[in-house]
Amino acid sequence: MPDLSRLLQPKSIAVIGGGAWCASVVEQCRKMGFAGPVWPVHPKRTEVGGVAAFQRLEDLPDAPDAAFIGVNRNLTIDTVRHLRERGAGGAVCFASGFREAQAETGDGGDLQAQLLDAAGDMPIIGPNCYGFINYLDGALLWPDQHGGRRAERGVAVLTQSSNMAINITMQGRGLPLAYVATAGNQAQLGLAEIGTALLEDDRVTALGLHVEGVGDLRAFETLAHRARALGKPIVALKAGRSEQAQAAAVSHTASLTGSDAGARALLKRLGIAQVESLPALLETLKLLHFTGPLPSNRIVSMSCSGGEASLMADTAIGHDVTFPTLDGAQRQGLRDALGPMVALANPLDYHTFIWTDVPRMAATFGAMLGGDVSIGCLIADFPREDRCDPSAWDCIYHAGEEASRMTGKPLALVATLPDAMTEAVAERIIASGMVPLLGLDEALTAISAAAWLGQPRPDPAPLLHPGEPAELHTLSEAEAKAELAAHGVTIPAAKRAETETALTEAVREICAPLVIKAEGLAHKTEAGGVAFARDDTAAALAQAATMPCESWLVEEMIDGTVAELLIGVTRDPAHGYVLTLAAGGILTEIMGDSTSLLLPATEDEIAQALNSLRIAKVLRGYRGKPGADMAAIAQAVLAVQSYVAAHAGRLEEVEINPLICTETRAVAVDALITIGGNT
Repeated sequence: MPDLSRLLQPKSIAVIGGGAWCASVVEQCRKMGFAGPVWPVHPKRTEVGGVAAFQRLEDLPDAPDAAFIGVNRNLTIDTVRHLRERGAGGAVCFASGFREAQAETGDGGDLQAQLLDAAGDMPIIGPNCYGFINYLDGALLWPDQHGGRRAERGVAVLTQSSNMAINITMQGRGLPLAYVATAGNQAQLGLAEIGTALLEDDRVTALGLHVEGVGDLRAFETLAHRARALGKPIVALKAGRSEQAQAAAVSHTASLTGSDAGARALLKRLGIAQVESLPALLETLKLLHFTGPLPSNRIVSMSCSGGEASLMADTAIGHDVTFPTLDGAQRQGLRDALGPMVALANPLDYHTFIWTDVPRMAATFGAMLGGDVSIGCLIADFPREDRCDPSAWDCIYHAGEEASRMTGKPLALVATLPDAMTEAVAERIIASGMVPLLGLDEALTAISAAAWLGQPRPDPAPLLHPGEPAELHTLSEAEAKAELAAHGVTIPAAKRAETETALTEAVREICAPLVIKAEGLAHKTEAGGVAFARDDTAAALAQAATMPCESWLVEEMIDGTVAELLIGVTRDPAHGYVLTLAAGGILTEIMGDSTSLLLPATEDEIAQALNSLRIAKVLRGYRGKPGADMAAIAQAVLAVQSYVAAHAGRLEEVEINPLICTETRAVAVDALITIGGNT
């Protein structure tokens, strides 16, 4: 992993170029109180951004720790080479027109190769990016306005989108920002390398990622491993769920987004919490900054309105949080504080009659927090200061602070409307020792993520990398089954036939009940390519004679079906080999009941994945009916994994559908393998 400390925590900064962008870099450093020298470089201007300029890089008094390069793409390459030769600590390449513009320019890829050659072992961020803001040291290699301010400690946020980075700096949520950084098209340094370097700063508490494309899988694994070692959580917002987002990512950053299922499986495997919106990312980072990961998802909620209590309970549906029933000590404490007229529940409506009575409010909040919970949520929307008197809300600061101090439990003040908690209010909440959270959905997302991050998990095994198979071809069903059987997959007794005479002989040898399948058809059932013969083989033979094929596969019929499953593995170039487990047969598309893991997966992970399916109730035995042999199912999945591992450099896809699950075995009755001819 390259050392980025000089680049990210510079003692001196060079700014090469003379346009408004470069002037802004100089001005922003001065505005933020950067303690070191800022050296503009321009061949014709005497000053840039109000600071005297040097004509040449050679004229600088020393090699800069960090340089912002704000010249065109061709001059960027020469400048990077000069900086490397001078011994600079690293550079931000602002110019676009490199690999991300290959389709438009035709030479972007070649120029990027030249840029990398010019950089050598000198770290560069970009190209096609704004650079970064170090709010801890006031060091900005940043060519635009921003909304942040200096901080002593805080979270780091890293994105491939410079415009999103600007927007993040404008947040008024009370989130302390240590760094806001962009990666551009990741020519040399990817999200993983930059993210790892940011986490190494002792003043950074958590890392937020906006990911368009993962890039180097091994580097991402290293990032996650280092984060675990440092005890610093990572939260990610991953783009690419829609076809439009995937296309935008390729054109914007030259990134391969890969499948959404693969991305989700990767983040989960690496212990990186995933959220679905930018507000949720910021609220989750805020909670993690102030509380760290939570020991459980057990929470209490308090409000002075029954409507808010109901809204909280309803919003929690779909979030991995629980509202435990109040225990005896909680109920007694609440009765002492509230009297006999309040219905005690979680979420709690504590009514407004104790409002402004700080001791009773503190006793109420403290009683709720005293149970077996990890955090409390106190619903509080604050009045507009331009039209209302906010002093009546002083009581909630004092009571909440006292309850949190008394119990040692974190307490979040949650606004149902983000409009109803200004930055000034959020800062006062923080000063009172609590956490300001904006929006019920975002707050519950943050709590769910923090609780998930707080659960122990072993270091995952290194990912099985996908390779780049060439000369792809699809095996016949019989060939695919034979390949999988060699690795332990159970298949039906079967025999191929290439003539009608051989077909009759195969039917006699296999014996009814049996199935006759046409070979070479992708969707046999829809094309009339399957004939079942439980007793009458003559009718099945007659049907087989009309099938649009030149050969057949005769198989034993598997009886005693409890359920049908799909086992599929797909090569995802961005994330690895994605294992999908799903309801199989005709239910695959109808139910959409699936879950995904990345390979290699452990037997425990496979068991957990199977249990997460809706069809798991049937597999375990539903309403008195017998269950399937779960051990046999797990062994079938492990056998498929064994085949994938043995052919990882060549394999494109494996699918068993269906895997017929009975009380005593799991049998692959149809299989597909697409594999390359290269080694």
